Amino acid sequence: MFRFDDVRLEPGEFRQLREMFNQHCGLTFGPESKSIVERRLRDRLAALGLSSFADYYHYLRFDDQGRHELDEAIDLVTINETYFFRESYQLRALKDEILPAFRAPPQSRERLSVWSAGCSTGEEVYSIAIASRESGLFPGRAVRVFGSDISRRCVAHARRAVYGPSAFRAIPHELRRRYFTDRADGAHVVEDLRSMCQFGHLNLLDVPRSSVVGRVDVIFCRNVLIYFDEASRRRVIDSFYERLLPGGYLLLGHSESLLNLSTAFELVHLKDDLVYRKPLSSTRFWSIAAPPRGPSSPPAGAGSLAPVSPLGNPSAPSPSQAEAVTSPTSLAALTGKLPRIPR
Repeated sequence: MFRFDDVRLEPGEFRQLREMFNQHCGLTFGPESKSIVERRLRDRLAALGLSSFADYYHYLRFDDQGRHELDEAIDLVTINETYFFRESYQLRALKDEILPAFRAPPQSRERLSVWSAGCSTGEEVYSIAIASRESGLFPGRAVRVFGSDISRRCVAHARRAVYGPSAFRAIPHELRRRYFTDRADGAHVVEDLRSMCQFGHLNLLDVPRSSVVGRVDVIFCRNVLIYFDEASRRRVIDSFYERLLPGGYLLLGHSESLLNLSTAFELVHLKDDLVYRKPLSSTRFWSIAAPPRGPSSPPAGAGSLAPVSPLGNPSAPSPSQAEAVTSPTSLAALTGKLPRIPR
């Protein structure tokens, strides 16, 4: 009698699947991932009544439901492990240095938009919102935090905003008490904080769709790019550059950098971290992968990383830039509801 537990992922089938996953979302799977992919996708073969991974690949590639199933497969083979105030030094940098820079002259912004790209189950988004509130610099709903992830399951978890004990391993006790309410099913994020945060399903390689995020002041993308191949990293960084307002900041994970990926950002030295900033004078983007050509090209060396001593003194963005927040129509395409944008 046929048993799905006996189905094996052959090397050729693994190669086809990992190439498809890479083309779809930029993720790379080494040979060591074969057993994990096999184990996690067996249930999908059973659910679809398929007898081999070759049949599953054919289904993903040619069936009308293949695109939806591909998202399901990616969800199953990726690992989403996070917790509140992970890499807390970056949240301190946001609270103590980056947010004050946006409030001080000559910028003096009244509201901010932050994008958590690859937000997993939402702990990072709510941590950013907490840090913003604790700064006291942007009261009420003056900060909008949008979280996106390729996993629909993670996005649903983030929207539910209910967490178990393991999510609180690093958050200070007083912040847990202030921003969460304990109930029988777990710790609920308080409504006042939830109102600052929105979530949507998004593939970072889908650059046209990424535009619905709007223009943002800060992007967190921590411990995501390490799972991408180099070409995919460049595409994502290009997209981030376009989404950031001039003077906006990009925060990566502690083991990630833009070395060999982009020369368009300024490198900013903070007290406990190095972050990247889009120059206030920038009007276009160029990357290492695709330098500009023709008379509009910058002179040699113009795009090199320039160390900037703590946050510098950037010029104010134009009124149109400062007001360039996400429109309700565009963000609704991702979140399925109108955003709560401060007016």
